[in-house]
Amino acid sequence: MAQDSSRPAFWESRYREHITPWDAGDTPERLRSYAATLKAGARILIPGCGSAYEAAYLAQRGFDVLAIDFSPAALAAAQTILGDRRDIALLADFFVFGFEERFDVIYERAFLCALPRPSWNDYARRCAQLLKPAGVIAGFFFFDDTPRGPPFGTTPSELETLLGTDFSLIEDNAVTDSIPVFAGKERWMVWRRR
Repeated sequence: MAQDSSRPAFWESRYREHITPWDAGDTPERLRSYAATLKAGARILIPGCGSAYEAAYLAQRGFDVLAIDFSPAALAAAQTILGDRRDIALLADFFVFGFEERFDVIYERAFLCALPRPSWNDYARRCAQLLKPAGVIAGFFFFDDTPRGPPFGTTPSELETLLGTDFSLIEDNAVTDSIPVFAGKERWMVWRRR
């Protein structure tokens, strides 16, 4: 089994073998309440969408959603969940795909912590590039001392260093209904593009 989480083969094997402990099988309550505050039709990107439960939820509420994953097996799982909305999910690499328009929101759920640490600066730059002015990264961030992963944990100061150049933290809340792999170690955060 490939051990480099920056490669599609790493995720392919996990989805094909149904080893997906990060998959909650539903849309988190925190995202549901946040979505209610978004402007109608907001354009939302979900990188590393996996099974895409959140994409289905957001699309059903009229948001302009694009869910991407670079694992064909993950995309197949997403398209099954999305059903007649399957066209909002694409096989694409977050770092190189040519997006036609910028986004109001990038939804973060176990994407950053799935990336090897050397990719994190690229993640921050790419988010800044893909968001409209005052757009946000909104979602769940994993805090833990995990030198090996995924998931790769971070610290508040490390995350501030990573995102603070281009983003301002405008919301930071504890999460009480995490799935077991993230329990007690994640926070809901919203970072606004400067």
